[in-house]
Order: sequence, then C-alpha cells, then structure tokens
Amino acid sequence: MAQTAPSSACPALLAHQFPRLQDEVPQNLCQYAGKVVLVVNTASYCGFTGQYEGLETLYAQHKSRGLVVLGFPSNDFGQQEPGNSKQITDFCFNTYGVKFPMFSKSVVKGKGKNPLYVALAQATGKEPQWNFHKYLIDRSGKVVDSFASEVAPDSPALVAALEKSLNKK
Repeated sequence: MAQTAPSSACPALLAHQFPRLQDEVPQNLCQYAGKVVLVVNTASYCGFTGQYEGLETLYAQHKSRGLVVLGFPSNDFGQQEPGNSKQITDFCFNTYGVKFPMFSKSVVKGKGKNPLYVALAQATGKEPQWNFHKYLIDRSGKVVDSFASEVAPDSPALVAALEKSLNKK
C-alpha cells in the first residue's frame, strides 16, 4: 500500500511512496523532485492504450532535459486493467517498449484512491474520467495542468505545456 514519505527537500505533492510495478520494491516519489513529472493512469485494454507509445517517445526525447513519466495502472474504468503486476509489466514492455517508471496497480478515482491522486485532484479540481488522464507537475512540485484521456501525448497543447515546464529552471 502507498505510504506518505516526509522530506523537507521534497515537494508535498511528491512525498509519497509506491511499489514499483515490476518487483513491488517501494519507490519514493521524492526521487523525482526537481524534474518535470507527467503522471498518467494507465490500462492495458483501453481504446487509449496506444498512448503508451507516445508517452514512451516523450520520455525518451526529454528525459535528458528532466522529464519523467510516471505510470499508474488502474482497473477503475471499465475493468480495463485486470492483470497482475507481472502481466502488466510484460504487456507494457513487450508491446510498447515502456521504460518509464511504472507503479503497482492502484485506485485513482473515488473512494480509496491512492494519496498522490487525492493530492492531484485537490490541486486541479479534476479527477480522471477515464484511463490515460495526464497531470503535468513542474520542477517545483506544483501541478501546472491536467489533460483528459483524449489528449494524445504528442498533442500541441500537451507538448507546449511540457516545453514551457522543461524550459524553466
């Protein structure tokens, strides 16, 4: 289960710990402090699942500039993520070559949602309405934008917001 991880150098929004998808080893999100973070709730059997490819492309193109994409598999919408961690890991890597950090399946909407998604919803006033909702967090740990599932990773609006955040030091 996710835990809050206190740290004075870590923005409150990132002060959480979640198990890594591939091996359940707890990961503190504070390790991403100072980076531009794109948080995405994912699912393997969704009409938007092909966005994994675009998310991986964004990550590969911009990680040297400080971008990290964080994937949070969720079965909250249409039961489109029924698999266990190994099944999800294999699907993401073998089908889309996903190398960005992925975390264990969790709840991202409604009762019982993980604490990061509680904070993201509070900061934006928006909960994900479906899989592949995206939240953009700047280097200071502040949510700067939220993008609906229909907004592709290569959409001009998302890319412009991402570039603006990456260009701020």
